[in-house]
Amino acid sequence: MGYKTILAVLDHAENAHRLGDFTAFLAKTFSSHVVGLHMEAFATVPLVAPMEMPDPATVQAVQDVAHQETTDVAAIFNRKMEQEGISSEWRSFVSSVGYSSSTAIQSVRCSDLVIARQTTSSSMSDSRADLDNFLYESGRPILLVPHVLTQPKAIQRVLVAWNGSREATRATFDALPFLIAAESVEIFSVGADDEDDKQSAALAGSEIASTLARHGVNVTVTSAEKSHGLSAEKAIEKRLSDNSIDLLVMGAYGHSRWWEMLFGGVTRTLLDKMTAMTLLSR
Repeated sequence: MGYKTILAVLDHAENAHRLGDFTAFLAKTFSSHVVGLHMEAFATVPLVAPMEMPDPATVQAVQDVAHQETTDVAAIFNRKMEQEGISSEWRSFVSSVGYSSSTAIQSVRCSDLVIARQTTSSSMSDSRADLDNFLYESGRPILLVPHVLTQPKAIQRVLVAWNGSREATRATFDALPFLIAAESVEIFSVGADDEDDKQSAALAGSEIASTLARHGVNVTVTSAEKSHGLSAEKAIEKRLSDNSIDLLVMGAYGHSRWWEMLFGGVTRTLLDKMTAMTLLSR
């Protein structure tokens, strides 16, 4: 069992360099075929007074820059896959709606796993929002690689942020190839103040742990309580740091932007502070 088709989102040259090593590492781990995807948007420029007509030279210059980036990203991807001897294919499309195009969505929906670099609050441009929306609408598990990780390493310790929801359940089973291969997997929940809710969460955590154990996963169950003054966000951050977690698995909630996702009380702040690779599903 594994991810036999991995789609790498390569939105610009810098990410193509950094993401290439992680993608190649995963592809070798699971004997995967890799699809590199880049969307080149049509150039848009402000209208020029007094005729309010776009300046053809400006439009062409902007489009040339975008096309050169596509060429550079393709070269980086193809060179890396060839060097590593990995089965791969390159897909690039030009669209007025960028990553929101139906062509991009269909490509990603035919993959087992999508890998992308972590977005940052400092890059909330229209293109980044477009890419985030594309990832959210993909319907496939997304593996985000944080900026703090510069070299790939084996995923040995996994933390599953568990609240018994549909999204958390989907993420857990989407991550099953990672969970089976890991040395240890921790089902971690942040309990509510209400005693009945805490008991329900504990039962749910034990049940999913038993299910995973039948797959051969080395799994434990732990929890923290909000009543101790620790929010869900802070509790997960602390657990990631204290236990040297390699992979966080969690459900994606909210609207069609990464920064609007919620995991109980966990918001985009948690994703901005990523120290481990994070697999999200919705």
